[in-house]
Amino acid sequence: MADSSAGAGADTTGGAQQQTAVPNIAIRAQYVKDLSFENPSAPQILSGSAERPKIDINVGIRTARLSETDFEVELQINAKADISDKPAFIVELKYAGVFALTNFPQEQLQPIVMIECPRLLFPFARQIIASSTRDGGFPPLMLEPIDFVALYRRQQQEAATRQAQASDQPAGSA
Repeated sequence: MADSSAGAGADTTGGAQQQTAVPNIAIRAQYVKDLSFENPSAPQILSGSAERPKIDINVGIRTARLSETDFEVELQINAKADISDKPAFIVELKYAGVFALTNFPQEQLQPIVMIECPRLLFPFARQIIASSTRDGGFPPLMLEPIDFVALYRRQQQEAATRQAQASDQPAGSA
């Protein structure tokens, strides 16, 4: 019996030689690339209007490959608030990070760069937006979590549509 139990847990795959490298995301740096806060209607807009502001928020992602494993990912967030059709504030943030992606299959790199990396940056960008609006005299703008998967899918669909439209145009037309 001792012989059969000793062999039950034995490694028959060759040990460490057969192990595959584990995919890894490492954040090398995070930084504010550009930050702008405008309070164009101050001080009148700060007088305590009871009207809720109309807030428009736009989110974008830009990426750049820096090396075989390193990518810069830039999260762009623009928010504009209007009260009674007057601009209350405008905040524009480009928050970026450099990510080292190792041991990922090539076909997984784009989704990782466009979904997971922005997801890691978002809480920091959210805090900067909240602090900027608070420091501008308004309640902090607390952004809702962003569905980066849906954003990625929408960008993929838009790119496919543009490509299809471009292929439908006759050669030489612009």
